[in-house]
Amino acid sequence: MALKNTINLSNLTQQELNSVKEITSAHITMSKKFEQYANQVQDQQLKQMFKKASTDAETTATNLINSLGG
Repeated sequence: MALKNTINLSNLTQQELNSVKEITSAHITMSKKFEQYANQVQDQQLKQMFKKASTDAETTATNLINSLGG
């Protein structure tokens, strides 16, 4: 499941902001790994599942970055 829209993150503490940045970084890593897995498997169902997971993770990371203002 992906974060489909940006959210208001303007009132975060520094600790919360750091956590969101870590979560964003983790989603970028997940997206890359799922894409690698998709390229390695032969089973089409698994390939589709990994590609969807990659796209969802990338969408979430992008929306979190946009929510942070950049």
